[in-house]
Amino acid sequence: MTKFRTGFGFDVHPLKKGAPLVLGGVVVPHDRGAVGHSDADTLIHALCDALLGAANLGDIGTHFSDTDPSLKGIDSRRLLKETVRMVKEKGYRIGNIDAVVCLQRPKIRPWVRQMAETMAETMDIPADDVSVKATTTERLGFTGREEGVAAYATVLLYTDENGK
Repeated sequence: MTKFRTGFGFDVHPLKKGAPLVLGGVVVPHDRGAVGHSDADTLIHALCDALLGAANLGDIGTHFSDTDPSLKGIDSRRLLKETVRMVKEKGYRIGNIDAVVCLQRPKIRPWVRQMAETMAETMDIPADDVSVKATTTERLGFTGREEGVAAYATVLLYTDENGK
């Protein structure tokens, strides 16, 4: 019998002038970027949390501590690849991903397809199984004031008919 599991992830990072803005493994041109211990890829961090949660493997901080010096500045695609390895090791496959990035500026619609394709390639799944959407918060809250970026992700995991 096929078993299904869903997961939800959320992440935020502050924005700072002069820092790179990396979302879904893609550098988006902007005068501000996200800051954090790693490359601060908010979208990939939310996705990792969704995957880990669906597989009941804890959260991103459990596996990739923001105090670990070896992870300072790390490309979050490496974290995503390791997360997918753990999920697969537990017997799950990725069905699909749906994600939203909340950011007042820049408008990221021109890059969402590339983000989906980059993350799909990193996870070794079809790009059609990854949806990335963009929204603003109509100038409300920290994202509306352009102080930070937020991302949400949901995932569907499944086992094959033999439970593996």
